[in-house]
Amino acid sequence: MAEESMKDFEQEINNSVRKVYEGDIMTGTVIGISDDEVTLDLNYYAQGIIKAENLSNDPGFRATEQLSYGQKLSAKVIALDDGNGNLELSIKEADDDLAWEKLAKLKEDNQIINVKVREAVKGGLVAFAEGLRGFIPASQVSTSFVEDLSSYVGKDLPVIVRDINQNKKQVILSAKEVQLERERQEHDHKIAMLAPGEIVEGVVESIQSYGAFVDIGDGISGLIHISQLAAKRVNSVNEVLKEGQKVRAKIINTNDGKVSLSIRAIEEEEAPQRAKEEEEKVSKEIAEYSDKGEASTSLGDLLKGIKL
Repeated sequence: MAEESMKDFEQEINNSVRKVYEGDIMTGTVIGISDDEVTLDLNYYAQGIIKAENLSNDPGFRATEQLSYGQKLSAKVIALDDGNGNLELSIKEADDDLAWEKLAKLKEDNQIINVKVREAVKGGLVAFAEGLRGFIPASQVSTSFVEDLSSYVGKDLPVIVRDINQNKKQVILSAKEVQLERERQEHDHKIAMLAPGEIVEGVVESIQSYGAFVDIGDGISGLIHISQLAAKRVNSVNEVLKEGQKVRAKIINTNDGKVSLSIRAIEEEEAPQRAKEEEEKVSKEIAEYSDKGEASTSLGDLLKGIKL
């Protein structure tokens, strides 16, 4: 026990005589909290003072509400003497150095973070990311037009860091890109659930020279290439389809998140069955005529107009 006390004493001596420089990061324990400043015990011959304006970049931060006695804080030395023999410290500057590094990493990884919108300003919204003031341009708030930006104040938004400029102290955020990516993922999941060979119904939404796009529901469109419109050769899509027309088509593949459809595949698949039905119909009619003694009717008359 005596040995531990001696080590503690030696540590205190080392702490008291160690050289501290401006720019150093020091960690201390909160021993004083007021609206004007926070006092830290740095285990040093001088205490650390963090003035209110150096606590946080967040204008809504209140030391008396968000800090507690005994809490550990790390801050940057900005002056060796605050005029009263204390070290003047800044959490803002310490956080800023780390925050810019972290934001750069978040941007590089395209990582999603949640921010709370503080206010609506001309042209967009203000939110704080890693303690730094960020701006969400109006065009990056949502995938749809936002008429009243103030409706977002106080709300949490998932965003990505779109651009940063430390020299200009600029942080540009985007909620729209997060929404677009989630919509893409949801769309791709829906397509992945479709099975090649499945027959779907839809409405022709647009006609192009190379084929027709069909809305098959649930926000998914598929392309019927001109070569898949019919079993016979088609010179123009307009020969077969028109916008607004309801169609049945078979899913032939869902490669690369795109749905390819075919009317031709259904026709070719159903052709043998239709031929068989026509053949059975003719045989039945011949039998009926024979039973009624009307066999004098020629086979040519029976087959007239029937397409095999």
